[in-house]
Amino acid sequence: MSFVPPDHRTQYPVIPTWLVWCLAIFFVAYGLGSYPILDNNEGLYAEIPREMLASGDWTYWIIPHLNGLAYMEKPPLLYWLTAISFALFGEHEWAARLVPASSALACVGMMLWFGRQIGRISAARLAAIIFISGVGVIAMSRTLMFDMLLTAFLSGALMCGYLFNTTQDKKKLYWSVTLLAFALLAKGFVAIILFCAVTLAYLILLSASIGDFFKRLGAWFSWRALGLFFLIAAPWHVAAILTEPIFAWFYFVNEHVLRFLGKREPHDYYAGAWWYYLPRMIIYLFPWSFFLPLLILVKSVQQSAKSLHFFMTSAWLIPVLFFSLSSAKANYYLVVVMPLAAMQLAIALEDRGFGQRWARLLIGLVLTGLLAALAWWFKGAEYSWISALSIYSFDGPGFLQICLISMTVICALVSFVVWRYPQWGILPFASLPVAILFTLLSVLQFSGNWTSTLPLVQHLQTDTSGREVFLYKVFENQSSLPFYLKQVVRVADSRSSDLFWGNKLHRNNIVLSDTGFDKVSDQEKISLIVLDQDLSGFANERYAHKFTSSKKIGHSTLFLN
Repeated sequence: MSFVPPDHRTQYPVIPTWLVWCLAIFFVAYGLGSYPILDNNEGLYAEIPREMLASGDWTYWIIPHLNGLAYMEKPPLLYWLTAISFALFGEHEWAARLVPASSALACVGMMLWFGRQIGRISAARLAAIIFISGVGVIAMSRTLMFDMLLTAFLSGALMCGYLFNTTQDKKKLYWSVTLLAFALLAKGFVAIILFCAVTLAYLILLSASIGDFFKRLGAWFSWRALGLFFLIAAPWHVAAILTEPIFAWFYFVNEHVLRFLGKREPHDYYAGAWWYYLPRMIIYLFPWSFFLPLLILVKSVQQSAKSLHFFMTSAWLIPVLFFSLSSAKANYYLVVVMPLAAMQLAIALEDRGFGQRWARLLIGLVLTGLLAALAWWFKGAEYSWISALSIYSFDGPGFLQICLISMTVICALVSFVVWRYPQWGILPFASLPVAILFTLLSVLQFSGNWTSTLPLVQHLQTDTSGREVFLYKVFENQSSLPFYLKQVVRVADSRSSDLFWGNKLHRNNIVLSDTGFDKVSDQEKISLIVLDQDLSGFANERYAHKFTSSKKIGHSTLFLN
């Protein structure tokens, strides 16, 4: 491998930019459309832009609709961009995931740019690789959700904000508020809260006195900067309030204030302990999180500016504390801290010369031992989703065991390489995430019956055509169904949280009561999909005798009348 000459800060060669981009594109693009749209979140967020295009109704672009019902939980930027992707490339799986994949690449570009601005070019290139190859980002960059888009805009806003605070360059201020406005449109007011908290913390440290603090704070309230922000952020909010009168209370109060306090209706989110995110930080940065002990065990050979480290620490620690205090917790919230957490880790490792050769070897051997232990444990693992996998002649646990054995071998080889060729630093560890990506894609491809309704839709279209498809009670666990059917799916006796407010706000013929569905089943030929968890309840329904079981696919059973 050919490297450019060493950076003046380190004895190791600088990773070439072309290699960073090749790895980044590989990690986000490889197999992007090789598995179906996943149920739950991805199915919801793929269906909304499909309906925007299919409806021919401009109000769907102001008030998003899910399965034909108003859905106001999130701002529309992700839906708009995904709808544009569908319009340009068709309603394919890879086109649905193009926005989060592009957002991850945008983060890589901003990290490289920020590294040049602060004079840490080589560390920024390593940081970009750490970021894009961490387990959390590998997963989130290829899943249609809001968080990767938020991460791109919020990280850019924070980076430009830091540069404005240190240089007073007005162009950086304008870029910062512009990106912040788009971050607001990406996932709501959480972007404003996190940005203000991080910026205020940094200003307090940077200021020499109280007067200096207010002077620096006042510089942010430039009329041009505020005008830029409101020009981008305000129009949709105003249009949404005018289009749907209840929007103001629902979006500002129910979805933001009450969600944070754990009083949002419906209560469809996980609470979790205060330490919920601590182990997940380790997983998100895996395998690079195993280098964290080096920051304690190895002394710095050079010192970076304390103000820079304080900014980067604030940029990941404050969001983690905020999410920890919130009553609503989710694994995917963490992705927003990854760019600057990876940047700080890379700078700290570079300041320590990436550790002694023995330290890198020790980390490789620890990872090898850990993966070997997991492979041994999986030998006897028995989980329904694992057993559902099948590749060649192997059962699910056997397949995952083979993957873990392969990773163990790769780690052993990496341990040898970092010992034999110390000039390569920690870059050889990037081969482990490649194996993780291959394993993840294999699991997603071979568990399609359990993670998506695509196999079910294929059966419906070939064997039960001419019948209207209904869902029984639950929508979220089969949310990819309307996307693949290319039509709204009616729900009998719904207990769906995502359709709750849309159904409550306006009268409709999409969510039917027991009595309503009973009447429809007398008049039409129906294909009714019932989850395994609801089979006992369905058997007790007044209309159950009209239906006979047709086929079981994944966790659903198809009934025909």
